[in-house]
Amino acid sequence: MGLELYLDLFSPPCRAVYIFAKKNNIPFDFKAVELFKDSILGTKGPDTKSPEGATQAGPGTKITLTKKVPVLKDEAFSLADSTAILLYLSRKYKTPDHWYPSDIQKRAKVDEYLSWHQGNIRVQAPQTVWIKVLIPLFTGQPFSSDKLQRVMGEMAVSLRQFEEQFLQDQPFLVGREISLADLVAVVELMQPVAAGCDIFEGRPRLTQWRKRVEEAIGKEVFLQAHELILNIHKLSTIQIDPRLKEQVAPTLLKMLQ
Repeated sequence: MGLELYLDLFSPPCRAVYIFAKKNNIPFDFKAVELFKDSILGTKGPDTKSPEGATQAGPGTKITLTKKVPVLKDEAFSLADSTAILLYLSRKYKTPDHWYPSDIQKRAKVDEYLSWHQGNIRVQAPQTVWIKVLIPLFTGQPFSSDKLQRVMGEMAVSLRQFEEQFLQDQPFLVGREISLADLVAVVELMQPVAAGCDIFEGRPRLTQWRKRVEEAIGKEVFLQAHELILNIHKLSTIQIDPRLKEQVAPTLLKMLQ
């Protein structure tokens, strides 16, 4: 048994791990996990193809006590944190230095972004999908424009910091080559895009950065990783068990308060 990666590509951290492994030709057994389907919908998700080579992790598969992904299993060793997984892969497979530089100051800048990201972009970007797609799906109510406006306002502040504090006038977040910071950032910023909130519009510096990141990753791998989330609108055709709606809707409605 070799390296196994348990991933749900609806999740930005999972997409980061998937892209990193594919881009660096790291051999792995892709275990496709559908947490969204199994723990929330209880039915079939958007009708899109699984990435090449993916096999389903059976419904009885015990992945992690917290029921979260990504999860890495390397023989008897396991990890259940996306940043830890990315760093483990970069070290074990000696990936090109630009991903997590050996230069102590460049590495510190990657660390600085990854730390900032968790309390800002990582918190805000996924909310757009919940507000515009998932909450209306479960509650039957139109999305809250006020709530969305608040989240987008918070994101605008973070994106300004992103450009001025981290990107500045550089091609990438840590100089002239792509790093883990760029990868973690771009997969998260695709969440509002999928929800129909084009955060790149009117931000030419951010737009050019995204294009450079996609090119550095490779458009084919990038689009493959984002196929599921970019088709999230297909969820509107799903028939959800009314009992499940009754159970979940009150919790979701609290998010609108």
